[in-house]
Amino acid sequence: MNSGIVQPHKAEPQWYLYLLECQRGTYTGITNNLAKRYQAHCTGKGARYTRANPPVALLGAEPFEDRAAASRAEYQLKQQSPSQKRRWAKQWPVQLEAN
Repeated sequence: MNSGIVQPHKAEPQWYLYLLECQRGTYTGITNNLAKRYQAHCTGKGARYTRANPPVALLGAEPFEDRAAASRAEYQLKQQSPSQKRRWAKQWPVQLEAN
């Protein structure tokens, strides 16, 4: 029997785990606004690491339904070597322009 209650469906994931290629290494983070966060990193308003090592490219971004899931994935990715992180990013390519 159908109760007629419709569960809300999120149109898009709200959180992203992303990987940046920086001048000296990689940077891993999470955000709920990928374009805005990438722009902040590129303009020197992001994390301390990216202020000292500006990003060269956004390598990849994996979508998640909530912050908790993105945080768990971020922890796991940060345990990987830089080459393993770059391999992960190839599964989640993304194109964003820094203005």
